[in-house]
Amino acid sequence: MKSLKTLMDLNGRVALITGGAGHLGAAMCESLAELGASLVIVDIMESSCNQLSQALKETYQIDVLPLVMDLSDEQALLDLPKKVLSQFGKLDILVNNAALVGSNDLKGWAVPFDQQSADTWRLALEVNLTVPFILVQAFADALRTSKHGSVINIGSIYGVVGPDPALYEGTNMGNPSAYAASKGGLIQFTRWLATSLAPDIRVNAISPGGVWRNQPDSFTQKYIEKTPLKRMTTEEDIKGAVAYLASDLSAYVTGQHLLLDGGWTSW
Repeated sequence: MKSLKTLMDLNGRVALITGGAGHLGAAMCESLAELGASLVIVDIMESSCNQLSQALKETYQIDVLPLVMDLSDEQALLDLPKKVLSQFGKLDILVNNAALVGSNDLKGWAVPFDQQSADTWRLALEVNLTVPFILVQAFADALRTSKHGSVINIGSIYGVVGPDPALYEGTNMGNPSAYAASKGGLIQFTRWLATSLAPDIRVNAISPGGVWRNQPDSFTQKYIEKTPLKRMTTEEDIKGAVAYLASDLSAYVTGQHLLLDGGWTSW
């Protein structure tokens, strides 16, 4: 029987993480790097992508390929397999983490429903749902060949439950319908892929709860009061979940949705 150390060992495997230079993405990259995986870090932020890649190379003595690109560029997405396979010859793990989370400057986003924009809705579905579709399809052959193929889609609690408007009272924060719809779609897409790509490729999802980002105190306190573990999610919380689903620790797990929310959705 294999030891736990052997089951979690990712030496010799290659992982691609979209949005890999962001807060959660960097934590996932570090988790997989610590277990020995070579990395492809895809992000739109050039300086962050390159800095993280260099830091992980030096810390964990692994190979890292930083790829700076806009995920809304479909041709760039379709060119990704050639770049990855020419560098590493394989892909074992695909983490669809990048997402449009918006900002107060994005027109028709964090505003009341009657002011939300159809153009922004389309953009959110394109980045949050269509991009994972294109990437899984583009890398399907490589993941099948791997014999350890694992796709991990990063959802959200708001792909499962509706928002509580009381949380946002007195703040300039909001909870756009497009984000919820795209994340809910991604979770269902995970189940569809799991049955369709079996037995060669495992497909699972992780949905974090609200991540601490220096939100206003009024929001934070209300959120914590509704969370059984009495705190918000941190980047470190996701490291164990992604390590589990990427490695052979979860070799018999597919089509599952892990809610990493401190119990938020258990009420």
